Amino acid sequence: MPEIIKDATAKSAHGANLELAETVRSIIADIEERGEAAVRELSEKFDNWTPEAFRLSEQQIADVVASVDPQTIADIKFAQTQIRNFAEAQLATLSDVEVETLPGVFLGHRNLPVASVGCYVPGGRYPMVASAHMSVLTAKVAGVPRVAACTPPINGEIPAETVTAMHLAGADEIYLLGGIQAVAAMAIGTEFVDPVDFLVGPGNAFVAEAKRLLFGRVGIDLLAGPTETLVIADDTVDGEICATDLLGQAEHGPTSPAVLVTTSRELAHDTIAEVARQLETLATADVASVAWQDYGRVILCEDNAEMLAVAEDLAFEHVQVMTNDDDYFFEHMRNYGALFLGPMTNVSYGDKVIGTNHTLPTQGAARYTGGLWVGKFIKTVTHQRVTNAASSAMIGEYCSRLCAIENFAGHQAQADIRVERYGAAAN
Repeated sequence: MPEIIKDATAKSAHGANLELAETVRSIIADIEERGEAAVRELSEKFDNWTPEAFRLSEQQIADVVASVDPQTIADIKFAQTQIRNFAEAQLATLSDVEVETLPGVFLGHRNLPVASVGCYVPGGRYPMVASAHMSVLTAKVAGVPRVAACTPPINGEIPAETVTAMHLAGADEIYLLGGIQAVAAMAIGTEFVDPVDFLVGPGNAFVAEAKRLLFGRVGIDLLAGPTETLVIADDTVDGEICATDLLGQAEHGPTSPAVLVTTSRELAHDTIAEVARQLETLATADVASVAWQDYGRVILCEDNAEMLAVAEDLAFEHVQVMTNDDDYFFEHMRNYGALFLGPMTNVSYGDKVIGTNHTLPTQGAARYTGGLWVGKFIKTVTHQRVTNAASSAMIGEYCSRLCAIENFAGHQAQADIRVERYGAAAN
């Protein structure tokens, strides 16, 4: 039976509250009714941003890119190379199929990119430069013809590094616009932006709720809640590295769960002490300390099997494994967004640069979905072709009888006319 060494003091939020949902719903309705005028009011209210045009011109983008430090540009290009390489490898696993299942009966599927994608790249305290790579670049690797990308201004200024990353990733349109108004404008379409077919990208609770409400009108990648991190560790590592990996994700927000699951009582207590020590100097301690206090947990287990059971039940977004048998978890774990195996890797690598995508399922969604990847931008669509009269007539006879069972007279007629026409031809 697992023993709780440190428990969370707050319950994890799950889903939007009614007040937030109603606020978002009314804003979306206003944008749908008034278009750009509503977007401008919201942009001025929340971001103090009222530009002549929300879309950046080619000259504006060129000027922004020219203002960025060359080393930063080199670093962005390095990260994008890793992400592009992995996305291309993933794309190579998606194959079109056509098989002849009966004489002259050909069934197949094709993998087609969606026509247009809207990518939201968050700003605020943490300008998420990496989200440009993860969304824009991956969509372009998938073959999406049109990618529109939005990011908010920061303190009334253009976030140069984020815009540079969007541009280098291949965005076809870049808009300086944030929050609900950004995702709603892209989904609905306004005077300054045509609607998209698919929305991706993380954001705050308001952005997540907007995506939820817009789903159906457009596709979405997933509903991203607070960042989650789980460290599975034993006495092969120390408290310093465990604390560092926990706080490295707890800084995302005050409601971000950070959990250590371990078979070592000594490591459990050392990690708690080390977290307290690191919080004394961590620049983001104002956020991370609240997350650790309210949502941080330390759970002591008897063995690897018990740690696995706890991890599977949590179904966390990020899972860092540092044990005497990492392969055991690799082979048996099913519920996670991304797995980080061994002390030489970590969640930050995945978040920023190593090549896997950082837009991942949270709040238990890892039980039924993975994160954003090149395949999310692709529709697998089927087709059928029948070139043999006898096969068409034979299938028609089966189809006719099955339609009759279901009382679908029109369906049955579709089958019967083929039996009549092609059965005779076959004979």
